[in-house]
Amino acid sequence: MSLPNGFLDELRTRVTLSSVVGKKVTWDMRKSNLAKGDFWAPCPFHQEKSASFHVDDRKGFYYCFGCHAKGDALSFVKEVENLSFMEAVEVLAREAGMTVPARDPKAAERADRRSELAQVMEEAVKFYRLQLKTAAGAEARRYLADKRRLTEAAWDRWDIGWAPDGFHALRDMLAAKGVDPDLMVASGLVAKSDNGQLYDRFRARIIFPIRDGRGRAISLGGRSLDPNAQAKYLNGPETELFDKGRNLFNQPRAREAAGKGKPLIMAEGYMDVIALSEAGFTAAVAPLGTAVTEDQLRLIWRISDEPIVALDGDTAGLRAAQRVIDLALPLLEAGKGLRFAILPGGMDPDDLLKAQGPSAMQAVLDGARPMVQLLWQRETEGRSFDSPERKAALDKTLRTHLARIVDPSIKAHYIEEMKRLREALFGTRRPFQPGGRRFAPPGGALASTRSSLLAQGSGPVDEALREAVILATLILHPALIQRFEAALERLDLIGPDHDSLRHLILSHDGKEDLAARIRVAAPAALDALMSRPHVAIAPPVRNAGDDALAMLCLAEELAKLDARRGARREIEEAVEDMEGLADEGLTWRLSQAAAARHRSERTVNNDTKDLGEDRAALSKHLQALIDSQVWVKKNR
Repeated sequence: MSLPNGFLDELRTRVTLSSVVGKKVTWDMRKSNLAKGDFWAPCPFHQEKSASFHVDDRKGFYYCFGCHAKGDALSFVKEVENLSFMEAVEVLAREAGMTVPARDPKAAERADRRSELAQVMEEAVKFYRLQLKTAAGAEARRYLADKRRLTEAAWDRWDIGWAPDGFHALRDMLAAKGVDPDLMVASGLVAKSDNGQLYDRFRARIIFPIRDGRGRAISLGGRSLDPNAQAKYLNGPETELFDKGRNLFNQPRAREAAGKGKPLIMAEGYMDVIALSEAGFTAAVAPLGTAVTEDQLRLIWRISDEPIVALDGDTAGLRAAQRVIDLALPLLEAGKGLRFAILPGGMDPDDLLKAQGPSAMQAVLDGARPMVQLLWQRETEGRSFDSPERKAALDKTLRTHLARIVDPSIKAHYIEEMKRLREALFGTRRPFQPGGRRFAPPGGALASTRSSLLAQGSGPVDEALREAVILATLILHPALIQRFEAALERLDLIGPDHDSLRHLILSHDGKEDLAARIRVAAPAALDALMSRPHVAIAPPVRNAGDDALAMLCLAEELAKLDARRGARREIEEAVEDMEGLADEGLTWRLSQAAAARHRSERTVNNDTKDLGEDRAALSKHLQALIDSQVWVKKNR
C-alpha cells in the first residue's frame, strides 16, 4: 500500500524513538544522557549484558555496536514485534493519535480476512480448553498430570485443550457463533470431504495452540493418546495465517525470555518446549512438525546470536542435527553460530528433566559443542583412515563442506580448526625416506613449491574480472545469449552480484532491451559491473554494435576462465595438506598445473597483443575455438 507524501515523516516526528524502544529495554542510566536524547541499553535483538544498543532521539535512529542492528522507530517495531511494514505503521499511528489513510481495497480485504481467521482460531482455542475440563477430557487430564507431570496451572499457561472424539463438535460450535463455513475451512480447523461435508480436523487429541510472534493463535497442534494412531502428532495445514516453515512453537515467550538473558534452546517438539519452560529454561522453541528451515534458522538468530540446538540422543536426533548443520553452513555470519547439546541415552529433554531434574539439563546445555566439532565427528566417527585413499576421501569431503561457507573469515577459522583436528587424528607425520632418500623436508614445503603458488597471481580475483567481461558482453550483445546459454548456466560465479545478473540474462525473452531491464531490476549491480576498468576497455564493450567480435571475445574469455579454474582446482587440491607434507611430487604437480594454465592462455593469445592486431588470423583461430566449443569442460 502506498501512503500519502509526508505521512511517514509526520509519524516519525510525532513519536519519540526512545519512548518506543523504552517499552522493550531497560536504559543504562550511567551511560545515557537524557537531556541530549542519548540513550543506551542492552540490545533487545541479541543476548548481552553490556549496554551496546544506542538510541539517538535527535536523529531518530538506533544502532547496536554488538549485532549491528540499526533503523528507526518503524523498523524497530517491525523487528521486535515481527510485524509487516503496514502493521508497524498502524501500531505507531495509534500511539501518535494519527489515522492511517484508507487502504487499497484488496489489501484491506486481505487484512480483514486474516483478522477474521485469527478470531476463529481464538474461538477454537477457548472451546478446546473448556473441553479439557469436562468429563470427555478425563483421559487427557490424567495423561498431562501423570505422564507429563504438568499442573493445572501449566495447562492454563499453555492454553492446552482437548478435541473431543467426534466429527462435528467444533464445526457445530463455530456454526452456532455465526462463523461462515468458508472461514472454518480456511482456518484449517475444519476439513471438507469429497462429498462436500464439513468435519473437524482434530479429534481425540490434546491440543496445543501455535502462536506467531505477536502472540496470535495461527494454528493448532494435536497429540493423539491412541497408540495405534497413524500420526502421534498432527499440525494444522498451511493457511493464510500459518506457514509452518516460517514460525516456531513458543516464539513470543522465548524471545522475551532470551531478551532477559536466558539461553535460547531449540528442541524437537511441543512437549520438550513445555517441559523445558516449566523447569525454568523459558527461552525454548521448536519447529512445527517439519525439519528446520532456513527461515526458522534466521528467525532464531534474530532472537539469539548462538542458540543451543538440544536434540534427542537417538539416531533420529543425530540425523536431525546433521540436517541442521548442512542447512546452517552457508548461512553462518560473524557472531551468528550454533551449539549442539546431544542428550544422553536416547532421552529427550522431557525424559531427562523427569529422571534427573533441571541440574542435569543445565549440565547438558553447559556442555553444548560448537558446530564445527559435530561436522568433524560426522565425517570421522566409526571410520578407518588407514590408507592414503581413505584420507584423501576425507579431505575431499571436508573441502566440499568448507566450500559452502560464504563468510571468508568464518571459512578461514573452520579450515584452521579442521587442520588441527586432522593433525590430532592422524598424528605427526615423519618424512618418507625410501632407500635413504628424503622426500619431504622437515621444514615443510620446498621453496620452489611456495614460489610456484605465488606465481599464480591473484587467482579468484582475476577469475571474477573475466566473469565480469563475459556478463557485460552478453548484456550488450543479447543475440549471443542462446549460443552461450549452456556455458553461462554451468559457470560457478564468484564475483559480487554476478549470480543475480546471470539470472536476469538467462531469463531474457528477447522482446525488450536487456540492458534497460537490468537497469531497472538491478541498477547497483549493473553500475558496479560496467564501471570496472577491465570491463570498460574490453573490445565487445567498446564495440557494442559488433556481435561478431563479441562472439570471438566470449569464446576467448570462457576458454581462459576454464583453463585458469582448472589449474586453480588442481593447485588447491595439491596444497590442501602442504604444511609438513609437501615433497618433490607436490612441487611437480603444482608446476604442471601452472604450465597447463600458461600453455592454454598462450594458445588463446598466440601472436595477439591486442584484438586489433592481425584481425583475420585472430578471427580464424577463435572461430575454431567456437566451433569446437572450447569453453565446455571435456571429460577426462
